[in-house]
Parts: sequence; C-alpha cells; structure tokens
Amino acid sequence: MFELASELVSLVDAGRRTAVVTVTHVLGSAPRALGSSMAVDDTGAVVGSISGGCVESQAYALADELLATGLTAADHFGFDDDAAFAAGLTCGGQMRVFGTTISAADTAVVSQLRAAASGRAAGLALVIAGPAGVVGRVVTDDGVPAADDVGRRILHDLRGFVGAGRSASVETECDGVTLEVLHLVHAVPPRLIVFGAVDFSAALADAAALLGYRVTACDARPVFATAARFPSADEVVVAWPHRYLAAEAAAGRLDSRTVLAVLTHDEKFDVPVLSLALSLAADGAVGYVGAMGSRRTHDRRRLLLQDAGVGSRSLAHLHSPIGLDIGAATPQEVALSILAEVVRARTGAGGQSLTEGDGPIHSGLRDPAPAPAPAPAPAPAAAAWASRLTAEVP
Repeated sequence: MFELASELVSLVDAGRRTAVVTVTHVLGSAPRALGSSMAVDDTGAVVGSISGGCVESQAYALADELLATGLTAADHFGFDDDAAFAAGLTCGGQMRVFGTTISAADTAVVSQLRAAASGRAAGLALVIAGPAGVVGRVVTDDGVPAADDVGRRILHDLRGFVGAGRSASVETECDGVTLEVLHLVHAVPPRLIVFGAVDFSAALADAAALLGYRVTACDARPVFATAARFPSADEVVVAWPHRYLAAEAAAGRLDSRTVLAVLTHDEKFDVPVLSLALSLAADGAVGYVGAMGSRRTHDRRRLLLQDAGVGSRSLAHLHSPIGLDIGAATPQEVALSILAEVVRARTGAGGQSLTEGDGPIHSGLRDPAPAPAPAPAPAPAAAAWASRLTAEVP
C-alpha cells in the first residue's frame, strides 16, 4: 500500500473514495511481494498493480465490489488443487489479498500515508482474519486506549516490524482468539556506512546507492574523503571512524538494517572501529559488519581485536574477508560481492546458484517470520566504547 502513498493521498485530497487490494501472502513464485497494492477509485481509475497484469481483472472486480458495499473482503488467486490457473496467475504461485476502502474519514490510515509520501517512516496494522467484528480494524502508532488489550498487543508487534523495516502477515493470539494481522511498513532507506576512502569504497557506494541505501563515506584523511571521489554518497565525513560511529550510535541513527563496511585494512583505523561495530552488532543495533583484507590480514586483525577485549560473541558477527567468493577482481565486482553477502546475511539464504537448487525460488523470502520487538537503545554501550577508544587512539 505504501508504494502508492502519494497517489492515495492525492485521491483522498480530491475527495475520492478508493478501494485498495493488498497482497497479504505469497506462496511460491509470484510477480509482486507482500504489501503490494492496486487501488481503484470511485470513478473507476486504477493505480498500482498486484501481479503485473495476470490477475488485475479479478482484483479490479473485488475493488469495485468493495466500493459498492463499503465492506472488507479477502480473496485468493493462483494455481491450487481445486482450480488450476482459475485466476490466471501464470507464474504458478499463489497469492492472497485483502481489500478495504479508504477515504478522508480514515484519518489514522491517511496520516500514515502522508508520512510515507513525505519520505518518513510509516506503519499500520490491518486485521485480515478473525472474529467478524474485528476484521478490517486498523491500528497505527497514534496509540490505543490503555484498556484495549488487543490493540496494545497489535501495536507492540507493529512497532517491532517498523523497527525492523519490513512488512509481514502474522497470527496473533489475543484473549484466547487468533487474529491474522497484516503489518504494512514504509521504512526510511537503510544505511550503509563505508569506512576508508579507497577505490573499493567508491564502487561500493555507487552500487549501494542503486539498491536504495543511504550511503555515508567516512575517513579521517581529508585529502581522500571528498565528495568528488564519492559522487553517489549522501554524505562524506572527515572523522576518525570509531568516533563517528560512536556518535551515530549515541544519536540513535543506526538500526538493525545498518550495514558497516570497513575497507581501510589499516590497523590503526580498523581495530577501534571494528571493536565498536562488533559490540553494536552483538546487541542487534546494526545488521552487518564486514572488513576487507586477505586471510592473513584477517587472522592478525582478529588477534588484535581479541587483545582489545572483543569477545567471541561479538567476533562471531564479523564478515571477514568481506564478500562472497564470486571471483571478483575489479572494485565494481568486489562491491557486487559485498552486497551479495549483505543480502544473504539479511535473508538467511544459502547463496548457491538457483540452477543448483530446486523448489520455489522465493521460498521463505516473501512472507517472513515475525520481527522481534526493537532492541534496547545501544547508546550507553556506544558511549562507553567511545570514551575508552578516545583515550586510546588519537
């Protein structure tokens, strides 16, 4: 739904009633992911897509019905044992959808759409299955009454998904009743911070920007850390890497999607920043920590990190030598190798060639398990490390 935020806000502002059909589950291969939507307004105009064309007619008919009744409804498209290709989902997968209507009266939903349209984080939870009186209920971060146990439980889960930056459909037990809840999240772009102003870093910044990351390049050497060398970076920072990272952590500007890539392979920079980065990773405050270097460099650096007090629990989060083994040689190929490993670390996929596998190619990736509640803020730990490292490193 949030990918249509700007269009939906425009329709609301124009006084239009709109039915929105949103993908709630994807089984096997399907053209669009969970959370994708198609909207039909009360003039019959269509925006968005849930299938790239093959079931749009069925989705349109569902939306038209909802505009007439003002109710909500669920539907299922795709190949199954009872009706092979009945809805024309020719990729062979299955898709469940839920439809509801939106107008200016739905202030909680519209406020989240406005947030997403302006580039801010947004989230809403929609009950898509359960008792008749609850289906269609929307919960947002605007809050729920203290006595509303069901709403408070859903809101707790929603905040976890917003913190993780992803959408999901989950079953929620509330007062002995099982509800199915669609959590829709619009996340701000994840961050990639690359330490070390080298050619590999510039290539990584270029590639990460194409994937939608907000990229920061950081190096203590002003002659190398320049905007001209990093045209794709959102910001270029001249600072000691560990000090910059500590300040970002203390300010709450890191999260579980943040990628930290240390490409300097210079011990005076690497050891302090990796000590802090791995502490943050162990606390769940960042999602990925990688460091460039040969295996010999890695072995020496690991010993130095242990001497600096980094324990085995934190060291387990270190991806070094950084990247997947795809035979990369040029800076651009190395950047591809690094980002491929970042995606694998995020999804938990095996990383083998699809040719070598079997079964659905999107198995386990389109409809993920529930996200945990946000981890406690790591600022105190970051502040402690910053104090220690500032005393040890000029």
